[in-house]
Amino acid sequence: MASISEREMREIEAANASDATPVVLIHGLWLLPSSWANWADFLAQAGYAPLTPDWPDDPETVEAARANPEALAKKTLSQVAAHTTEIIQALDEKPVVMGHSTGGLLAQMLAGRGLAAATVAIDPGVFRGVLPLPVSVLKGVGPFLLDPRTRGRAITLTFDQFRYGWANALDEQEARELYEEFHVAAPGIALVQMGSANLNPWTEAKVDTTNPDRGPLLIIDGEQDHTVPWAIAHAAYNRQRRNPGVTEIVKMSNRGHSLTIDHGWRQVAQTALDFVNRYVPTRDRAGDKEMS
Repeated sequence: MASISEREMREIEAANASDATPVVLIHGLWLLPSSWANWADFLAQAGYAPLTPDWPDDPETVEAARANPEALAKKTLSQVAAHTTEIIQALDEKPVVMGHSTGGLLAQMLAGRGLAAATVAIDPGVFRGVLPLPVSVLKGVGPFLLDPRTRGRAITLTFDQFRYGWANALDEQEARELYEEFHVAAPGIALVQMGSANLNPWTEAKVDTTNPDRGPLLIIDGEQDHTVPWAIAHAAYNRQRRNPGVTEIVKMSNRGHSLTIDHGWRQVAQTALDFVNRYVPTRDRAGDKEMS
């Protein structure tokens, strides 16, 4: 497994030099860091310093990932969390952490370790103690979970699987465009780790929801999400709200699992930014004072 890449180091150095509050964006299964490009620009324009860390040894481009899908296999949640922790520890300031899907689970894992100034978990993956298992989840990823070969494989979705699990709230043309632009294979073992979180007492899909240093947390979920339906997101919220820190949840109407990359991404990004601005406002670089 690689350590910090040259690209990641450039982002770290830029964040440390900028005196802006860093925001670490964690991608989930079936995407790469480049899926955050619009968000990174948006957050930079708002005065934050965005970072888009890899999962260990992520290929640099979608084209490279598709040419060698097995490079994306066998990456566990603990390996990704450890790599992202290395990124965070290289920063001069505790960052805001945002994540989508499995990245939303990882964001909560890191927040539970006291590594985040504030956290936004978007359509977050399941962790131990989150019990609902809606029919749409069984239909979407159930076949992978039942296949014992999944743990060692890189899993690529067909377009029909992507359309059902990610793009069910979109028309077919946009769904096809997103599939062609963003979709890559994903490590089956990470999917299995989430799917078996409530069966395996030693699961890596585990979040410390009681740490008083967790910081403010916002969970965002798409109303029509088939991969992480509202029942799952709300169950995570119910566990997180026991924390002494601020815990909020927002349902995005008529949105599916693709909400961070589809035509409506800016509404989601603005919702996340509004939350962060309330608790970790960016600073005026000249005077180091909070900006309103």
